[in-house]
Amino acid sequence: MGDNVRWLVVGARGMLGTDLVDRLEADGREVTALDLPALDILDLDGTLERVAGHDVVVNCAAFTDVDQAEEAEPLAFAVNAVGATNLARAAVATGARLVHISTDYVFAGDASTPYAEDAALAPRSAYGRTKAAGEWGVLATAPDSIVLRIAWLYGAHGRNFLATMARLAGERDTLTVVDDQAGQPTWTVDVADRICALVDTPVPGGAWHGTSGGSTTWWGFAQAIFSGLALDPGRVRPVTTEQLSRPAPRPAYSVLGHDRWAAAGLPAPRDWRESLAEALPLVVGATS
Repeated sequence: MGDNVRWLVVGARGMLGTDLVDRLEADGREVTALDLPALDILDLDGTLERVAGHDVVVNCAAFTDVDQAEEAEPLAFAVNAVGATNLARAAVATGARLVHISTDYVFAGDASTPYAEDAALAPRSAYGRTKAAGEWGVLATAPDSIVLRIAWLYGAHGRNFLATMARLAGERDTLTVVDDQAGQPTWTVDVADRICALVDTPVPGGAWHGTSGGSTTWWGFAQAIFSGLALDPGRVRPVTTEQLSRPAPRPAYSVLGHDRWAAAGLPAPRDWRESLAEALPLVVGATS
């Protein structure tokens, strides 16, 4: 796209939205940052009005409490599916392109190799079902939209695993962390970069994966955090998912493949360890 692209970031006060707005402003791009109550994506007329005049709309708004969604699935569906589809309808009506943020929870989590972008969806939780419905609504309404799946997100502007581990390291002698869920820790700053790359290229619509490269478990991630903070990683003890007994089922395997990046001539996302080394002092410094 040209230099005069007008961006709209929805859910701009969230962890990802904040870093995306910061990245766009640092680049000197024209960006409107909106969140509740200025924009309620469940209000179609209001959404149409707010989207008008923009060329790219990035939907970072979502109902993301995985456990609460088990008890409040209708509300999660309203935000994650109906609201997302409203944005797609507004994008079509105004000639904008939508980038919709989705999740690894749309997959069953029972694979043993990375999920391809076109792998079959099989969500096992209420949250996953509502996000899968959102993907369908977006792509059925606006097929040129980019659906960017992310997972295990951390950053400087919200609650996240990295910040929690850093805080608990100063409060407890030992910690217990799940070691039977595999995934890709992903920094919000990296995701912001990937969104810009996908829009700037530009790439075909459909599903894309915006997670980091490589993989680990939550326990492995916690150990890497401790090591990066010059703390003893042996203080982190492994436990099983069954031992924790959470309301919503978690994917045992959330590793996402990145084949579409190479096909588009774009570099694959960097390894999660490289990102963590850069992000650690920034995230811990901002949240301490």
